[in-house]
Amino acid sequence: MTVETMLRKLDKIAGGSIAHHRVEPSTDRRVARAFRVITWLLIACFVLGTGTVVASVVLTLNSSPVGFAVWMRCLVVLGITTTLFYFLWRARLGWYWAFRRLQLFSRIFPIIALVLAAIPGLYPLWVITEQIVFAILLIGISDYLQSDYLREAYPKPPQAPRSDRKVDRKAR
Repeated sequence: MTVETMLRKLDKIAGGSIAHHRVEPSTDRRVARAFRVITWLLIACFVLGTGTVVASVVLTLNSSPVGFAVWMRCLVVLGITTTLFYFLWRARLGWYWAFRRLQLFSRIFPIIALVLAAIPGLYPLWVITEQIVFAILLIGISDYLQSDYLREAYPKPPQAPRSDRKVDRKAR
C-alpha cells in the first residue's frame, strides 16, 4: 500500500462525501501567494503553540503550578495547527474538501479561542494572550481563504442528478 493510498483513506474520513472532488491547481499568482502567506501564518501558530508548551514546561520545572486547562490548551493548539497543515497541503494538491475544511476551521477556531480566553479564571494572563494571538493569526488565514480568487480556484463540485443521490428525502 502506497503512502498516497493511505492518505486517500484519511482524506475520505476528513472529506466525507466530497473527498473525491479535485480541482486543477490554479496558475493564478495570487493563489500561490495566498498559500505562501497561509503557510507562514500556520508556522507562526505552530511556533506560538510550541512556545506555550515550552513556557508550561519551564514553569512546571520551577515549581509554578500550571493547570490542567493550560496543558490541554497546549495540546489542542498543536493538534489544530498540525491538522490545518494537513488540510493546507491537500488543498494545494487540488482537493476541494481540504480547502473547505481550512475555510471552516479557520472561522470556528478563533471564536472558540476567544470564548475560552474570556472565561474568568480559566487561564493565566500569558495563556489568554496566546489565545488572542492564535485567534488573530487564524482570522488572517480565514481572510485569505475567503478571497474571491481563492474561492474561484476551488469551485463547488457539481451536484449529482436527483435520481443518482443515495438518500431519498421521502425515506427520512
